[in-house]
Amino acid sequence: MTAPSATSEPILLEETRNGVRILRMNRPEKKNALSNDLTRALVRSVEAAASDDEVRVIALTGVGGAFCSGADISPRKPTDPKPDSVEQTADIVVQLVIGMRVTCEKPVIAGIDGIAIGAGLALAMLADMRVASSAARFHPGYARIGTSPDCGLSWTLPEAIGRERAMRFFLEPEMHDAEAALALGLVGEVVDADGFDQAFVAYCEKIAEIAPLAATQTKRLVSRIGLPDDLESHLRDELRYAARGLKSEDGREARRAMRQKRKPVFSGR
Repeated sequence: MTAPSATSEPILLEETRNGVRILRMNRPEKKNALSNDLTRALVRSVEAAASDDEVRVIALTGVGGAFCSGADISPRKPTDPKPDSVEQTADIVVQLVIGMRVTCEKPVIAGIDGIAIGAGLALAMLADMRVASSAARFHPGYARIGTSPDCGLSWTLPEAIGRERAMRFFLEPEMHDAEAALALGLVGEVVDADGFDQAFVAYCEKIAEIAPLAATQTKRLVSRIGLPDDLESHLRDELRYAARGLKSEDGREARRAMRQKRKPVFSGR
């Protein structure tokens, strides 16, 4: 991951309209893949919006016709800064998940245009509500590369669509279009891709018109339902298992087969 230059655009764009803090992930060349820097920016911006009395709703979306393509696992270049440790990455993920779903008591609404894959889908599922464009596409990602979900998805997905549907979604790794995602319960609404951003922001502004106390108390109560007894431990277990899968022989074989466009041959190791 290269360090951003002083003149480059921020990796997270922010604006506020009619009580809505709009956060736009801005890594179009990577289809808004989650780097640690982007994740940190999301943590900071959600915290700031949560404590700003002028903000009633947080809207999260991406630029460049994509929501988020998952975790950025691009190979490091010799000129890249030293990567974060496993512990540092886990800390950032824990802060993001707990910050969006528990600590922030304002509604968070995700606007999904284009792909939401793996950790990108997990990020979308951290929102309280999701609006998809007709061009949105969803893929679990994890089993395809020989590992298990992270970023809270093993918690948020069964909560949203039920245990069996979640298991089928994870272990039958297929791309789902917007209408299929709506039928599954991954999103609550699909709007036409033409004019999506305008429709998404308009919906967020509509929710921002609700009495702030009604919105915060409702989120506080709803967030308690299905909350794991030790959410932080669960999140760290997810990350540990995901890393184990990626490092396994089967994980390496899964990625080789994907690059070579063939069916993988797994050994169970």
